[in-house]
Amino acid sequence: MNLLSIIWDPSIGLELGPVTIRYYSLMYIVGFAAGYYILKKIFDNEGLNNSYLDPMLTYAVVGTLLGARLGHVFFYDWNSYYKNHLEEILLPVRKTAEGYKFTGFQGLASHGATIGIFLAVLYFWYKFLKGKHSFLWILDRITLTIPVGAALIRIGNLLNSEIIGKPTGSDYGFVFKQLGENFPRYPTQLYEAGAYISLLFVMLYLYWKTDLKKYEGMLFGIFFSLLWIIRLLIEFYKEPQDKVDAKLLADTGLNTGQWLSVPFIITGIGFMIYSVWKYKRKSIN
Repeated sequence: MNLLSIIWDPSIGLELGPVTIRYYSLMYIVGFAAGYYILKKIFDNEGLNNSYLDPMLTYAVVGTLLGARLGHVFFYDWNSYYKNHLEEILLPVRKTAEGYKFTGFQGLASHGATIGIFLAVLYFWYKFLKGKHSFLWILDRITLTIPVGAALIRIGNLLNSEIIGKPTGSDYGFVFKQLGENFPRYPTQLYEAGAYISLLFVMLYLYWKTDLKKYEGMLFGIFFSLLWIIRLLIEFYKEPQDKVDAKLLADTGLNTGQWLSVPFIITGIGFMIYSVWKYKRKSIN
């Protein structure tokens, strides 16, 4: 028996009679619950009314799922599929020879989720906190909730045997039996999940143990740049998601996820620079 490789063939969900609750979906639920708990601790620490938590969670859930879905559609599968199947963009079905079949939403993109969360938080701030706290203030705090959800989603990807790594060319790795394979691949889902959990502890330390939260936008900038640096680096060990992605990788050396990460990294660095400039300007005045 090879101790360096793991034969990976888990069930895809919990069987409850005729219904299967997919582990991937459960990861989203647990992630939102964990984020709610972390944000409650932050609100208590800041003396902010907990009545804001429920609407924030609602907006975050809608923004995440809608953004992730539209991100997958337009960043990855628009030309190859969805431009000819518009009804499937927001409906959990897939057209087959026998008619429409319920499939759930098989296709969510983290870059789209990021945009969706940003817009949802912006709307929440405008409706509830404008005039009480700045938008940067709420961004700094909401970012502390995201890494745990991102890690759990990657665990869900692993349970689904998707977003797979490249072959290792050795005895080390995961053998994905559900894909009909007999060779090991890099467990990039675990790499990414572990990196996000590490990022979570970094952000919690910066919030609770340092004065960086006084620099509005700094925590968000640090989080945003590190998050997408992680994504960019781990993508080097992943398989392209489709033929278009593979061609882009062959032509440019970077895949779709990496190119989308670059402006996000620059944005994070920009927020850090702006935060320092704003704090110094405030101190002078």
